Amino acid sequence: MDDATTLRNATDLAAFWMPFTANRQFKGAPRMLVSASGMYYRADDGREVLDGTAGLWCVNAGHGRREIAEALQRQVLALDYAPSFQMGHPIAFDFAARLARIAPPGLDRIFYVNSGSEAVDTALKMAMAYHRARGEGQRTRLIGREKGYHGVGFGGISVGGLVNNRRAYVTLPSDHLRHTQDLAANAFARGLPKHGAERAEDLEQLVALHGADTIAAVIVEPVAGAGGVLPPPRGYLQRLREICDRHGILLIFDEVITGFGRLGTPFASQFFDVTPDLMTTAKGITNATVPMGAVFAGRHVHDAIMEASQAGIEFFHGYTYSGHPLACAAGMATMDIYEREGLLTRAAGLAPIWEEMVHRLADAPHVIDIRNVGLLAAVELQPRKGAPGARGYEALVKAFEAGLTVRAAGDIICLSPPLIVEEAQIGLMAEILREVICGLD
Repeated sequence: MDDATTLRNATDLAAFWMPFTANRQFKGAPRMLVSASGMYYRADDGREVLDGTAGLWCVNAGHGRREIAEALQRQVLALDYAPSFQMGHPIAFDFAARLARIAPPGLDRIFYVNSGSEAVDTALKMAMAYHRARGEGQRTRLIGREKGYHGVGFGGISVGGLVNNRRAYVTLPSDHLRHTQDLAANAFARGLPKHGAERAEDLEQLVALHGADTIAAVIVEPVAGAGGVLPPPRGYLQRLREICDRHGILLIFDEVITGFGRLGTPFASQFFDVTPDLMTTAKGITNATVPMGAVFAGRHVHDAIMEASQAGIEFFHGYTYSGHPLACAAGMATMDIYEREGLLTRAAGLAPIWEEMVHRLADAPHVIDIRNVGLLAAVELQPRKGAPGARGYEALVKAFEAGLTVRAAGDIICLSPPLIVEEAQIGLMAEILREVICGLD
């Protein structure tokens, strides 16, 4: 073993306050990853661990891509940093043009950020700025959805629908649609659930309650991710689009997870044939090698803000690292890989195999639902009486010990492997999960 494999013994674990982690549990029994290549991590004890979650929904092209590393090395030696405030550098413009070419029609104005959370807060600001530019500055209310996750900025937690992310903090004026999960009607659905499109009509009720002239935007994940992989009912997103159009409300798709090939199209909006006014992205944009995100703005949103502004800064917003040269270089190299290997559409061919794999677990103990779309899936477990989330956390730990990473959203096991996954690896995930679930009490 090299020095990396002894990391746990050499490292003081106390100083790092870990995000979204049960710190005391983790530090009592750490799960350390020290290297990665292709579909596999290597743990500090030398074991290979199959990546069932593309890192954190983000390593779409697999780990250790030499092309990206070489692009970063070239860029850091040529131009390591340049500001994007009142100055520019060529690769930021080149990358924006390249992103625009794979975007849904009309979403071709790109604003760079550093994360999904920043993308959401940026899109919400854009929505308010758009209405103000059109003389409707009173439209400040934001509509999210239960079980939705939109990052951890104050805007994101306001429209988010995960209770633990909201309860301790002040939030912006907002309201929420019902979530679309319905175990009674849709349990073990393959692909998009048949029932529940009518829940989009919740937006009409919120319009009646608050007044359309107070609502700036509705934001939803096309497929809710962190809330437990919830594919939308058939026709749901289309109806939501129609209602937004009827009342002059902007529709924002949070594609931080679904963007860059997860459903077998570059973006979920293309999979569902529904174009939002604004679209947030991050994660797969650089294959997670450098933090980066981008808001894809509709031409009508961009142009309204530009045309309403006097000479000078049109949109008072941005980040020191917006369009960072290294992030743009990583993004360009990532797009090269996606294009050369057909990764933005590869999931479409694998989806039937993936669906069959996860639904083989339907007869395993404790399983109360299985959901899938594209290369996303969730296996929902019956919570233990008086201990919600305990069974899911145990499944995460046991899966790691058995050589597979999964995400646990309460008692829901979430899967989203790198888009380079092979059929044999999909089968191995099913075998490991069955063994893990059968071993739970």
